[in-house]
Amino acid sequence: MDASNWAKIKEILDETFDLDRDERAEFLDKRVISPEIRAEIESLLANQDSAEGLMEVSAVAFSRDFIEDDAVAGQEIGAYKVIGELGHGGMGAVYLAERADGKFTQRVALKLLKREMNTGAIRRRFRREREILASLDHPNIARLLDAGTTSDKIPFLAMEYVDGLPIDEYCDRNELGLEDRLELFRKVCSVVDFAHRSLVIHRDLKPSNILVTADGTPKLLDFGISKIVSDNTDNTATVTRLGVMTPSYASPEQLRSESVTTAADIYSLGVILYQLLSGHRPFESKESDLKEILRAVTDIDPPLPSSIAHTETGPRSSDWRSSEDIPTQRQTGAVRAMVTSPRTVSIKPQSLRGDLDNIVLKALKKEPERRYLSAESFSEDIRRHLAGLP
Repeated sequence: MDASNWAKIKEILDETFDLDRDERAEFLDKRVISPEIRAEIESLLANQDSAEGLMEVSAVAFSRDFIEDDAVAGQEIGAYKVIGELGHGGMGAVYLAERADGKFTQRVALKLLKREMNTGAIRRRFRREREILASLDHPNIARLLDAGTTSDKIPFLAMEYVDGLPIDEYCDRNELGLEDRLELFRKVCSVVDFAHRSLVIHRDLKPSNILVTADGTPKLLDFGISKIVSDNTDNTATVTRLGVMTPSYASPEQLRSESVTTAADIYSLGVILYQLLSGHRPFESKESDLKEILRAVTDIDPPLPSSIAHTETGPRSSDWRSSEDIPTQRQTGAVRAMVTSPRTVSIKPQSLRGDLDNIVLKALKKEPERRYLSAESFSEDIRRHLAGLP
């Protein structure tokens, strides 16, 4: 496709990205464009809706599996020299890079847009993520280190490079017992509470977005679909226009495309704790069918964690991820894949009965107002349980 056509496509994409799906067709019908251009626009819009590409992919989440044979390897972007590709999505790619200006040694993960996706709407998403990360200065949040544009005006973000494992995999590989898992989870609650107090709702909390380093430090990643709550609102302030989320960890209101508050993150934390304690997600058996998992999350009460926990060692299905989240697959689209890894669960079901069953299920209430009011209060109930208090 020639440059003039690309210019036309980018112009129309800029005008249509923020429209609802049913509004897009009507808008395109009114434009005088060739079938070729329309087909390309609809393909790019469908790709955004199904995968959201780069913007929903954590740069540092790919740090475990980077690929060194990428054509960009060796190029300099800003002050950084690209080492290799960490992963890619529908709208861009993520690269492992190192500081190249000689001032100091530093490895980063670079988020970089595809040239053809460099539209005003996508640049606004990029700026939003940059603003969110810049506002969140916390030792347990992967930091934004730098931002800029390439020589041909493509925006990039330089993120902290985190070498760690997803929290569920970390717990299993290190065979953490019940108390250690609970204490680690409380650290995660603390950082989520910090984000909420900073007026940020994450909206995509899941194990692959919580990496734990070798020394046991959890790092919260991927604020690509987060939202900033208005300064003149409180904890119940709503956030609309939900982006892509992971069905197994998303709250009922997210899946119903309703207004989202910090309570959505509380629900996702509940799913993560459920998994850390029982070795399963609440509706794991439904995950092979998208309609079934959506119905289960919105309409069915989950079983008690103690009722499905076991102490066997065997294959474990890790969290659902979009295909962009799995760099070894090298594909894009809306396919959701299950990633498997060894499981070692040493939590006895009887140790979960009572308090812990009740704590987890309170976080998983269908109605947002019936969940914990904050991540801090969620963590406090766990602390009281560990201390033997009611």
